[in-house]
Amino acid sequence: MNRFKDFSTKLTNVLDVRNIEIDALMKNHTSFKVGGPVDILVTPESFEQVVEVVKLCKVDNVPCFIIGNGTNLLVKDGGIRGVVVKLCKLDNIRVDDEIIIAQSGAQLKDVSDVAAENSLTGFEFACGIPGSIGGAAAMNAGAYNGEISNVIESAKIIDNNGNIVVINKEQLELGYRMSSILKNGYTVLEVTFKLNKGDQQKIVDRINDLNRRRSEKQPLEYPSAGSTFKRPEGYFAAKLIEDTGLKGMSVGDAEVSTKHSGFIINKGNATAADVLNLIKLVQKRVKNKFDVDLYTEVRIIGEECSNM
Repeated sequence: MNRFKDFSTKLTNVLDVRNIEIDALMKNHTSFKVGGPVDILVTPESFEQVVEVVKLCKVDNVPCFIIGNGTNLLVKDGGIRGVVVKLCKLDNIRVDDEIIIAQSGAQLKDVSDVAAENSLTGFEFACGIPGSIGGAAAMNAGAYNGEISNVIESAKIIDNNGNIVVINKEQLELGYRMSSILKNGYTVLEVTFKLNKGDQQKIVDRINDLNRRRSEKQPLEYPSAGSTFKRPEGYFAAKLIEDTGLKGMSVGDAEVSTKHSGFIINKGNATAADVLNLIKLVQKRVKNKFDVDLYTEVRIIGEECSNM
């Protein structure tokens, strides 16, 4: 039973009813295509709406989770109690000379394309990273020798007092897949990037090359959440997994990709339990063989399914 249905009525004071969904299946809102229902899913269309939803949840003591486009997220089969705020409709991107300002729901690929259209270099590395700007800033996303910390100037966030404030690069405390956003539970609304003028053809060629390499090496044809594990210091997670003999290992329809063992993929009908059990199996086997701890890069939230 959805005990937060009554709360959805209060949300109509802030949001249009079309931006409120009851018992939304999270498998339809994550790139892994797994996950049970959330009591209430909302998709605000302005910063002010995000602030008001978060305030309402706090006043009524309703759990509130903020997500971008669900590309680095594993939701358990029992789903999520409370409210999920999905920022996908906050996707505006604007350019001012060498500055790009992107709202949190904008896709990294789209920002990369806009940069290329404006002959701005520095964002090519992100062209194939699945996910949105807000999550990328929070995780300091990176690939191919580039990362968000190289180009970010500042972020507009909601702090823990419900205020919209701008924090600069130093205050973001960016590290490997870490930031003050994650540490403090801030909500990203908008990010400002400083790029450089470059040769448009060279920028486009670089993007095409990275997309080709990604397509050749990564299992993009299957649902996943990207790289499942963080890189252990001094090692590569994919090599450790492969050297443990786990490439192709499966639990249900969850599989360690035969194309890239750093990815756990959904072959079609995997449950979150399948994925989680496979993650645990990989962690245990790698620990036993190499005495290295693997930590998940994917964010795991939600409840176990009571009948599983």
